[in-house]
Amino acid sequence: MRISDPARVVLPAGHNHETLGQTMLPGMGIIRLRDDQSLDLALSLSCGQAFRWGQREGWWEGVVGGSLWRVRQDGDRVLYSGTTVRAVRRYLALDEDLPAILASVDRDPVVHRSIEACRGLRILRQDPWEVLVSFICATNTNIPRIRKMIGALARCFGRRITGGDDSLYSFPGPEDLSGSCGSNLEACRLGYRDRYVAGTAAMVAEDPDLLGRIAGLPFDQARAALLSFPGVGPKAADCILLFGFHRLEAFPVDVWIRRIMHEYYVPPPPGKKGWSEKEDRKIREYGQEHFGIYAGYAQEYLFSARELLEGGKIRSPGPRTSGTLPARR
Repeated sequence: MRISDPARVVLPAGHNHETLGQTMLPGMGIIRLRDDQSLDLALSLSCGQAFRWGQREGWWEGVVGGSLWRVRQDGDRVLYSGTTVRAVRRYLALDEDLPAILASVDRDPVVHRSIEACRGLRILRQDPWEVLVSFICATNTNIPRIRKMIGALARCFGRRITGGDDSLYSFPGPEDLSGSCGSNLEACRLGYRDRYVAGTAAMVAEDPDLLGRIAGLPFDQARAALLSFPGVGPKAADCILLFGFHRLEAFPVDVWIRRIMHEYYVPPPPGKKGWSEKEDRKIREYGQEHFGIYAGYAQEYLFSARELLEGGKIRSPGPRTSGTLPARR
């Protein structure tokens, strides 16, 4: 769902340092959010959909498209430098009607409580290539470790970004990580993932339009194409679709979503312990059917509220019979 005027640009000349709360940066721009369009910048940048943002002196710093961005939120104002208002709006998905999206997935007490706890979380529009590599690295590990691996790839194969500190580098392209360069991936301490990254990089380097073609495919075909990359399994494919291609119907199933869905929505098979691809497919299909075309937003809100939801403290949507959905609130 799109809106024509999600935010208004406010020129910094009309504000002083006291009004803005902190010292202004050179070339800084300001976006004022509409009253009906919420944003939680910190949660959106730190919830596990992007791995190269960090905080420094009250600002979020990250490298997007080879440029150093600094962004900060002061209430209904988004302050930024190093980029353009159009790029910020697109990256933060400020053109999407978040209240309408959340209303469409707010179908039961569990997701309703998650929305209340995490309101303003937006799914970013990121570079598909960087997201593809990031979620190959994300298999069987945690967010701090993913951040280290992605940072190491940028440090070893990217270029240093001027205007930032020594730890900021652009993300390497597929040609940087394939061929002879791939043999140097061991220095990045990716473990078994290094051969997957090198193999995927070779595929994209040989066919530069490949990701663009995948972006234009119907959902199921795009998912099948992503599964052909080395190291991309069902969960990674869904994460790449959601966070890299902005396919908001994707419903990734990781260990946390599996626990939440088993607790509230899809009881696990009796007597069965552990993970199975068949069970995750059942959860994914239920999530997409139950939450609809914006299932990815429901997934991300459930994931971000995982600590709140643990232990079955919220009333379950109730039993479900074949072909029916729990009643909308």
